[in-house]
Amino acid sequence: MSNVCVLVLALGAGAAAAAPLTIGQAVTEALEKNLGLMAERANIAVAEARVITARLRPNPVVTLEADHLDLLGTGFNEFNAGGPSEYNFHTDFVFERGRKRQLRTEAAEAGVTVAELQFLDAARQLVLDVQNAFVDALLARESLALARENLKSFERIAEINAARVKAGDLAEVESLRSRLAALQFENSVRQAELRQRAALTRLQVLLGRPRLSPAVEVAGELRHDLSVPSLEDVQRAAVELRPDLRALQREAARSGIELRSQLAQGKVDYVVGTEYRRQEVTAKSNSLGFSLSFALPVFNRNQGEIARARQEQRQAELRLRALRLSIAGEVDGAYQQLETARGLLGNIETRMLQRARDVRQITEYSYRRGEASLLELLDAQRAFNETMQGYNEARAEYARSLYLLDSVSGKAVIQ
Repeated sequence: MSNVCVLVLALGAGAAAAAPLTIGQAVTEALEKNLGLMAERANIAVAEARVITARLRPNPVVTLEADHLDLLGTGFNEFNAGGPSEYNFHTDFVFERGRKRQLRTEAAEAGVTVAELQFLDAARQLVLDVQNAFVDALLARESLALARENLKSFERIAEINAARVKAGDLAEVESLRSRLAALQFENSVRQAELRQRAALTRLQVLLGRPRLSPAVEVAGELRHDLSVPSLEDVQRAAVELRPDLRALQREAARSGIELRSQLAQGKVDYVVGTEYRRQEVTAKSNSLGFSLSFALPVFNRNQGEIARARQEQRQAELRLRALRLSIAGEVDGAYQQLETARGLLGNIETRMLQRARDVRQITEYSYRRGEASLLELLDAQRAFNETMQGYNEARAEYARSLYLLDSVSGKAVIQ
């Protein structure tokens, strides 16, 4: 009985997991479970760990010494003037100059911000990938429905022709031709099913679901916004919201802090030492000592790291300028793609769709009355299929263009 309960619960869980997803649910699941995005999120923790390291002060150094020990049996006394044995306890403390600790902490904290913005940009790209995959799945669903509708229509025609052959109203070769056409549409259904499985598999990978998990099912319709923002508004939003641009801006600021930090590294640090000394045998005494040491910057003044930091700062500024130009081009391209897709979709909706339906219906009606040939019916069906497939692809392209516009403007990023 317990095994049966376990099986029922497992089947119930599988059914729940296979529930159709809306595009919003798919995006949310991908942001939570996509393995690539999880790896990007780990960069934030790595950057935060660097902040901990940057805040640490140099450790003091403890030195224990034992000198002039009578281990060889000389015997220290007032006659040989050997010794006395000495025991030292020495400590060194490093005092950093030039605000080294503060500057490296600021650079590390800026690195955390950069990592966070880079994560947001990875999320932006993942959201667009999921949206495109979801649109592909919806398009595959529409194509499969169209193929099945065509198959059902020709199966009805084949059945009618078979009955007409038995009644003597139609030549048998005509019935065979209609049956062959139905078989061709059956192959089209299988191809559409294969494309749908491929689209759903790609979506499942983006969602971070394991290979053996229940198949993904999609719900909803293709996006079809009636109004879109102006090109100037999209350009302005991209400059303000794009996380990759903000990340490079922060990286340029961080490189400036890094340069100041490397300049500070060229300044000499002071090492202050304290010492307690104990003498034994011929002289018994306790004494204290102090020391001050520092390196002489004769050869190494951190010239190489300073030059590196300067070049990295220049590189960050060039990358920032290049990205600004690239984003402007991306927005222009996305907007032109949207306008083209909207024009194509409107042309099909207003000028082609109804005509293709009318031609097919009239030709099918004429064929059933014996006033049109099977070749004319197949030609009308082909024109209808091409128009409907073009219409579905235009709807999908318009939806992709809307999602792309959101992505290039930065509005698709989950803050």
